[in-house]
Amino acid sequence: MEPTPHDRESPLELAPEEFRRLGHALVDEIAGFLASLPERAVTRAASPEELRALLPQGGLPEHGAPPDRLLAEAAELLFDRSLFNGHPRFWGYITSSAAPIGALADLLAAAVNPNVGGWALSPLATEIEAQTVAWIADLLGYPTSCGGLLVSGGNMANVVCLLAARKARLPGDVRAGGIAAAGGRPVRIYASTETHTWLQTAADLVGLGTDSIAWIPTDGELRLDLDALRDRLREDEEAGALPLAVVGAAGTVSTGAVDPLAELSELARERGIWLHVDAAYGGFAVVVPDAAPDLRALREADSVAVDPHKWLYAPLEAGCALVRDRALLRDTFSFHPPYYRFGTEDEEGPLNYFEYGPQNSRGFRALKVWLGLRQAGRSGYARMIADDVALAGELFDLAQADPELEARTTSLSITTFRFRPPDLAERGAAADAYLDELNAALLDRIQAGGEAFVSNAVVDGRFLLRACIVNFRTARSDLEALVAVVKRLGRELDAEMRPQELAGALRPPTSD
Repeated sequence: MEPTPHDRESPLELAPEEFRRLGHALVDEIAGFLASLPERAVTRAASPEELRALLPQGGLPEHGAPPDRLLAEAAELLFDRSLFNGHPRFWGYITSSAAPIGALADLLAAAVNPNVGGWALSPLATEIEAQTVAWIADLLGYPTSCGGLLVSGGNMANVVCLLAARKARLPGDVRAGGIAAAGGRPVRIYASTETHTWLQTAADLVGLGTDSIAWIPTDGELRLDLDALRDRLREDEEAGALPLAVVGAAGTVSTGAVDPLAELSELARERGIWLHVDAAYGGFAVVVPDAAPDLRALREADSVAVDPHKWLYAPLEAGCALVRDRALLRDTFSFHPPYYRFGTEDEEGPLNYFEYGPQNSRGFRALKVWLGLRQAGRSGYARMIADDVALAGELFDLAQADPELEARTTSLSITTFRFRPPDLAERGAAADAYLDELNAALLDRIQAGGEAFVSNAVVDGRFLLRACIVNFRTARSDLEALVAVVKRLGRELDAEMRPQELAGALRPPTSD
């Protein structure tokens, strides 16, 4: 074995001047990219094979390459071949335009690279995360004394909260004995049929199984039906089941519906059931002055999940789990093996985040959220979120006023609608199956075309186009452009797809 040199040369090190040169060049490229977003297509249609062909061919390179060339190649690939959720006409799913300060924050966080699992490994980063969690709670009207931490996103935030509920509500030592501690009684979690699929994942991961979920139907506004919930609770209790938690939604994925959280809170308190609110999407809308009372009632929950990378416009990844009882969150996750010498937290001592969640090694997610909160402030977020909500309402009005469109729902910043040729307006159920097929094809064509990007919802069995505006770059002119795109492409597809039995004024029957 050769002796280790005293003066090492690493192929990954960059001298200060080289780092500065590369960093300046990359920031200039990013600034140009962000400025060019409105003129770019939202995305470019490409197959997996086409994209794979753009990457280096063959196996892992034996020798390295110059970093300036690598950064230039990566930037060109990403700028030319991505779907841009920062584009002013991106309204698919619930992914926001990301604040530029968040991108710079991630660079800074990665450069320092603290491990925010133990205070000794990340003293300042830990305190910034703790302040960020408290500010998020304050923004929601939730107790700032709660326990909480930043996680990857809504799924993990909800899982963390459900694990806390399991520790709090199941009898016996659930951490040692698992769900067997429930004494063989079937455990139940109650949620509306509009609840995001995180619940199946969470029920599986925490050992309850998806059969533990009692799916409650919704009312005419797609909110959890309270009477149906009460009936199911009574049936389960008579059958010997153990109610664990009720899940309320503060903004469902499909339509943005907000469950009757105030009444759910009263019901949960009466029956001693954990109330968890999935506020990943809609929770931050509570900062708007005229927020609905049901939305404000999320402050009564035992736990809340929110996503700063949704309506706080932070870059991915940034979710947040909040649990009212701070000690309970620690009791749910804390272990102290002999190889950890981080001390034990007390009121004044250091905070170790490995005791609050499932990760030991944790990146510095909080910095981008913390800086965004400081840059915009409460009033800035209230204004941006209110603008998004108002724009969704304007899109609904545009669709409602247009004879070729059918507006269906609007709530928070989600609007659903569909393309409907005027001559099919009175055909009712006879045309619905065709309109489902037509709008599904229309969605594919819109997404592939790159002029705008929307997703879909299924409401009352009907396939709809869905626009979710969590985008501080969107203006009314973008919505008017979307309407024009939907109508133009819808007409083209209708001419291609209309079946003979539905031929009408816009497309006369063909002769034999």
